[in-house]
Amino acid sequence: MSITTAVLTGDVINSRKEKPEVWLSNLKKALNKYGKEPKNWEIYRGDSFQLEVTTVKALEAAIYIKAQMKQKKNIDVRIAIGIGDKDYNAEKLTESNGSAFVHSGECFQNLKKQTLALKSGIATFDKTLNLMLKLAALTMDNWLPATSRIVKTAMDNPNTNQNELASILGKSQSNISEALIRAGFDEIKQLLQHYQIKINEL
Repeated sequence: MSITTAVLTGDVINSRKEKPEVWLSNLKKALNKYGKEPKNWEIYRGDSFQLEVTTVKALEAAIYIKAQMKQKKNIDVRIAIGIGDKDYNAEKLTESNGSAFVHSGECFQNLKKQTLALKSGIATFDKTLNLMLKLAALTMDNWLPATSRIVKTAMDNPNTNQNELASILGKSQSNISEALIRAGFDEIKQLLQHYQIKINEL
């Protein structure tokens, strides 16, 4: 099977309980980090979205979107990552096609209580990674807005230390340290590294 791209399909949890201006700009900012509208990403049906990224960046993008969105109380996202190929390249992402799009759609349909999952069609890869994502979500689903902001800022500034992050956010270094521990940030970085190694082996 050809692995050439990744497609994220998602929606905003509790979007109807808040006005769009509460969360829409945050969603657009997160998507803009990974490409341009409508070629690389689109928002449709009000609170659903699709984003195409490289396979290596797919999980990072999903976690980044989550960190961006959870800065607003009660707002979260469900995201399905589809990995595969793209055999029809349209001007608008939602009109493109290929196995990555099919896998993303199927994976999204099967998201029940889970907020993050992936499908590549390679059973051993999918089974192992999805177990890891379930475990990671136990922590990520409970990020508070302040924690989410620190995680998002840390992802925006991967080469900064905690003192520099504290300066950017106007907080103490101990506050930053405690928040990153609470967020499981070291473990999430390890998960991203593991994912990138495994995706490159496919």
